[in-house]
Amino acid sequence: MSQQPSARQLRNWDRRYLWHPFTQMQEWEQEEPLIIERGKGSYLIDTDGKKYLDGTSSIWVNVHGHRHPILDRAIKKQLDKIAHSTFLGLSNPPAIELARELIRIAPKGLTRVFYSDNGSTAVEIALKMAVQYWQQHHPEAGPKNTFLHLKLAYHGDTIGAVSVGNIDLFHARFKPLLFPTVEAEPPHCYRCPLKLAYPSCHMACTEPIEVIVKNRHRDLAGVIIEPIMQAAAGMIPQPPGYLKRIRELCTQHRVLMITDEVATGFGRTGKMFACEHEGVTPDLMAISKGLTGGYMPLAATLTTDDIYQGFLGRYDQFKTFFHGHSFTGNPLGCAVALASLHVFRQEKTLTQLSSKITLLTRLLTPLAALPQVGDIRQRGFMAGIELVMNKETKAPFPLSAKAGHRVAAIARSKGLLLRPIGNVLVLIPPLSISKDELKKMVEILKQSIETLQIDPCPTHQTHHKR
Repeated sequence: MSQQPSARQLRNWDRRYLWHPFTQMQEWEQEEPLIIERGKGSYLIDTDGKKYLDGTSSIWVNVHGHRHPILDRAIKKQLDKIAHSTFLGLSNPPAIELARELIRIAPKGLTRVFYSDNGSTAVEIALKMAVQYWQQHHPEAGPKNTFLHLKLAYHGDTIGAVSVGNIDLFHARFKPLLFPTVEAEPPHCYRCPLKLAYPSCHMACTEPIEVIVKNRHRDLAGVIIEPIMQAAAGMIPQPPGYLKRIRELCTQHRVLMITDEVATGFGRTGKMFACEHEGVTPDLMAISKGLTGGYMPLAATLTTDDIYQGFLGRYDQFKTFFHGHSFTGNPLGCAVALASLHVFRQEKTLTQLSSKITLLTRLLTPLAALPQVGDIRQRGFMAGIELVMNKETKAPFPLSAKAGHRVAAIARSKGLLLRPIGNVLVLIPPLSISKDELKKMVEILKQSIETLQIDPCPTHQTHHKR
């Protein structure tokens, strides 16, 4: 067996051979890459043995901590049987059992599971299902082939998912490839585009959506929304009742409701799925990230029996949903996802989470007094801290200032890994984190923010631009 490469060799090879996502590689090549070699609980450990608190759950996927013994055993046990076989024309026990469990815990009315590989593909599937459903099951409804989505939305990076997204920094260059959609302003209470304040606004932000759905229902196949919290937009929470109102509008005007629970699912908001906060059942629901506890790439699109029925017919009618992936229903992924759901039950994860959410709120509250902090936004175990140059005017740091990046670099030196979204510091701890670890995480965050210098009289930045 060849000798293991040293940490120095790995860093050199990384800079020479790799291309990292959402990373300016010119800058990366000038830095020393942080290479994570191991993990345990809430900590990641690099090739030099240094430990870091995983402040973003490894980009929102880890649920029960790293190296959970039940999840480790589930993968090893399945590996002794088979790693993968096709799902086209065949099935496998873990995929079958997982589908049953997902329907058991999903919002009531969702009855079918279609597997895929990641959040983007789960969204793509929902979009394609919606269009084909209207064509086959209700052709009298008209050519319903477009979608309404919120501005600042992020539903993934494949072309369909980008088409229903609206983060220009990521996707503006690809507009020639996208299909047309309809956009509406999101509810953003801190930077309300209507210049109103909740709750006296009476959720005026839903009125433009009502107008669009009412006027465009004949060509709208669906409305797609991240429930409760727009995550990659900068952790923007929706006011209570907003999600339920969208459901009412979709039902009233015969438009499908698609919820993207890729980031919000599996306990992140305090319930298994964010839809549960308002008793909403969507027509289609995309899930991934925490599905396997953060262990394996796996995704699913859940749907109602009515939509499923729209794809049934004789072979020669070709109502089949002609979509699939090589690793659809992968047994390893499904086995560890099953184990993750078992851990949820055995360790009473959601029950235990309640007091941690309360603690996180209490820990974050004093940060609002810092001159660098404009807003703190939290839903359950999803939090965003927006950095500003001036609290009174809400003037943001220009992106060129790299304020979030600078704070994250300080936090990293203190043993906390973060991944900011522009000026918004994102904190999404593993659900299993201990209260002492949570306190340590927020304390490091506070100390790191305090190092950020602000201009007491900002005059060159007068409007918000993310």
